Amino acid sequence: MNRTAVLVATWFGCGYFPWGPGTAGSLAALVIAVLLERYAGLGRPALLVLVLALLWPAIWASTQTARLVDRKDPGLIVVDEVLGQWVTLLGAAGRNWKVFLAGFALFRLFDIWKPWPVRNFEKLPEGTGIVMDDLAAGLYAALILYIGGLLKLY
Repeated sequence: MNRTAVLVATWFGCGYFPWGPGTAGSLAALVIAVLLERYAGLGRPALLVLVLALLWPAIWASTQTARLVDRKDPGLIVVDEVLGQWVTLLGAAGRNWKVFLAGFALFRLFDIWKPWPVRNFEKLPEGTGIVMDDLAAGLYAALILYIGGLLKLY
Protein backbone atom coordinates (compact mmCIF):
# COMPACT_ATOMS: atom_id res chain seq x y z
CA MET A 1 0.00 0.00 0.00
CA ASN A 2 2.83 2.42 0.85
CA ARG A 3 4.52 1.74 -2.49
CA THR A 4 1.38 2.63 -4.40
CA ALA A 5 0.91 5.81 -2.37
CA VAL A 6 4.52 6.90 -2.90
CA LEU A 7 4.35 6.04 -6.61
CA VAL A 8 1.27 8.24 -7.07
CA ALA A 9 2.44 11.01 -4.72
CA THR A 10 5.82 11.31 -6.46
CA TRP A 11 4.07 11.05 -9.84
CA PHE A 12 5.98 7.95 -10.81
CA GLY A 13 9.30 9.26 -9.55
CA CYS A 14 9.21 12.91 -10.67
CA GLY A 15 9.26 13.94 -7.02
CA TYR A 16 12.77 12.51 -6.67
CA PHE A 17 14.20 15.00 -9.17
CA PRO A 18 17.06 16.67 -7.26
CA TRP A 19 16.42 20.28 -8.42
CA GLY A 20 12.88 21.58 -8.25
CA PRO A 21 10.79 18.42 -7.95
CA GLY A 22 7.60 20.50 -8.11
CA THR A 23 8.73 21.95 -11.42
CA ALA A 24 9.51 18.42 -12.65
CA GLY A 25 5.98 17.34 -11.69
CA SER A 26 4.47 20.35 -13.46
CA LEU A 27 6.56 19.64 -16.54
CA ALA A 28 5.43 16.00 -16.54
CA ALA A 29 1.80 17.18 -16.39
CA LEU A 30 2.43 19.57 -19.26
CA VAL A 31 3.97 16.82 -21.38
CA ILE A 32 0.96 14.59 -20.73
CA ALA A 33 -1.41 17.43 -21.66
CA VAL A 34 0.48 18.11 -24.90
CA LEU A 35 0.50 14.40 -25.80
CA LEU A 36 -3.23 14.11 -25.10
CA GLU A 37 -3.85 17.18 -27.25
CA ARG A 38 -1.55 16.42 -30.16
CA TYR A 39 -1.71 12.66 -30.49
CA ALA A 40 -5.02 11.62 -28.96
CA GLY A 41 -7.04 14.66 -30.02
CA LEU A 42 -8.16 15.17 -26.42
CA GLY A 43 -8.16 18.62 -24.89
CA ARG A 44 -9.71 20.35 -21.92
CA PRO A 45 -12.48 17.78 -21.31
CA ALA A 46 -9.84 15.05 -20.88
CA LEU A 47 -7.89 17.19 -18.42
CA LEU A 48 -11.03 17.89 -16.42
CA VAL A 49 -11.80 14.16 -16.26
CA LEU A 50 -8.23 13.43 -15.16
CA VAL A 51 -8.33 16.08 -12.42
CA LEU A 52 -11.65 14.80 -11.09
CA ALA A 53 -10.63 11.14 -11.34
CA LEU A 54 -7.28 11.67 -9.62
CA LEU A 55 -8.36 14.12 -6.92
CA TRP A 56 -9.16 11.58 -4.21
CA PRO A 57 -6.26 9.23 -5.06
CA ALA A 58 -3.93 12.27 -4.95
CA ILE A 59 -5.20 13.31 -1.53
CA TRP A 60 -4.91 9.75 -0.23
CA ALA A 61 -1.42 9.24 -1.66
CA SER A 62 -0.24 12.63 -0.35
CA THR A 63 -1.57 11.84 3.13
CA GLN A 64 0.07 8.43 3.22
CA THR A 65 3.40 9.64 1.87
CA ALA A 66 3.55 12.66 4.21
CA ARG A 67 2.91 10.32 7.14
CA LEU A 68 5.52 7.87 5.88
CA VAL A 69 8.26 10.51 5.72
CA ASP A 70 6.88 12.30 8.81
CA ARG A 71 6.66 15.75 7.18
CA LYS A 72 3.66 18.03 6.63
CA ASP A 73 4.26 18.77 2.91
CA PRO A 74 7.42 17.05 1.68
CA GLY A 75 8.90 18.23 -1.59
CA LEU A 76 8.85 14.76 -3.06
CA ILE A 77 5.04 14.89 -3.26
CA VAL A 78 4.34 16.35 -6.70
CA VAL A 79 0.97 14.86 -7.66
CA ASP A 80 -0.49 18.14 -6.40
CA GLU A 81 1.57 20.04 -8.99
CA VAL A 82 0.33 17.68 -11.68
CA LEU A 83 -3.31 18.38 -10.85
CA GLY A 84 -2.67 22.10 -10.41
CA GLN A 85 -0.98 22.29 -13.81
CA TRP A 86 -3.93 20.57 -15.45
CA VAL A 87 -6.37 22.93 -13.71
CA THR A 88 -4.32 25.82 -15.13
CA LEU A 89 -4.65 24.47 -18.66
CA LEU A 90 -8.42 24.25 -18.27
CA GLY A 91 -8.44 28.05 -18.57
CA ALA A 92 -6.65 28.11 -21.90
CA ALA A 93 -8.79 28.71 -24.96
CA GLY A 94 -5.89 28.34 -27.37
CA ARG A 95 -3.84 25.21 -27.79
CA ASN A 96 -0.37 26.16 -28.99
CA TRP A 97 3.14 26.23 -27.56
CA LYS A 98 2.73 29.82 -26.31
CA VAL A 99 -0.33 28.88 -24.28
CA PHE A 100 1.30 25.78 -22.84
CA LEU A 101 4.45 27.73 -21.94
CA ALA A 102 2.42 30.57 -20.39
CA GLY A 103 0.31 28.07 -18.44
CA PHE A 104 3.43 26.37 -17.13
CA ALA A 105 5.03 29.66 -16.07
CA LEU A 106 1.83 31.04 -14.53
CA PHE A 107 1.17 27.91 -12.52
CA ARG A 108 4.72 27.78 -11.18
CA LEU A 109 4.46 31.49 -10.26
CA PHE A 110 1.21 31.08 -8.32
CA ASP A 111 2.30 27.78 -6.78
CA ILE A 112 5.48 29.33 -5.41
CA TRP A 113 4.03 32.76 -4.55
CA LYS A 114 0.81 31.41 -3.01
CA PRO A 115 -1.20 34.66 -2.96
CA TRP A 116 -4.24 34.98 -0.75
CA PRO A 117 -6.20 32.74 -0.25
CA VAL A 118 -4.01 30.01 -1.80
CA ARG A 119 -1.74 29.83 1.24
CA ASN A 120 -4.77 29.31 3.51
CA PHE A 121 -5.53 25.99 1.81
CA GLU A 122 -2.24 24.62 3.18
CA LYS A 123 -3.86 24.71 6.61
CA LEU A 124 -6.33 21.99 5.65
CA PRO A 125 -5.45 18.60 7.13
CA GLU A 126 -2.84 16.32 5.60
CA GLY A 127 -3.21 15.45 1.91
CA THR A 128 -6.21 17.72 1.51
CA GLY A 129 -4.04 20.76 2.28
CA ILE A 130 -1.17 19.47 0.16
CA VAL A 131 -3.39 19.12 -2.90
CA MET A 132 -5.89 21.96 -2.47
CA ASP A 133 -3.37 24.79 -2.35
CA ASP A 134 -2.07 23.71 -5.76
CA LEU A 135 -5.57 23.47 -7.17
CA ALA A 136 -6.19 27.02 -5.92
CA ALA A 137 -2.93 28.20 -7.52
CA GLY A 138 -4.07 26.47 -10.71
CA LEU A 139 -7.35 28.38 -10.60
CA TYR A 140 -5.49 31.70 -10.40
CA ALA A 141 -3.30 30.72 -13.35
CA ALA A 142 -6.32 29.42 -15.31
CA LEU A 143 -8.08 32.74 -14.81
CA ILE A 144 -5.09 34.65 -16.18
CA LEU A 145 -4.91 32.31 -19.19
CA TYR A 146 -8.63 32.72 -19.77
CA ILE A 147 -8.42 36.53 -19.63
CA GLY A 148 -5.41 36.40 -21.96
CA GLY A 149 -7.51 34.44 -24.43
CA LEU A 150 -10.37 36.93 -24.22
CA LEU A 151 -7.93 39.74 -24.89
CA LYS A 152 -6.50 37.80 -27.86
CA LEU A 153 -3.02 37.78 -26.33
CA TYR A 154 -2.35 34.36 -27.82
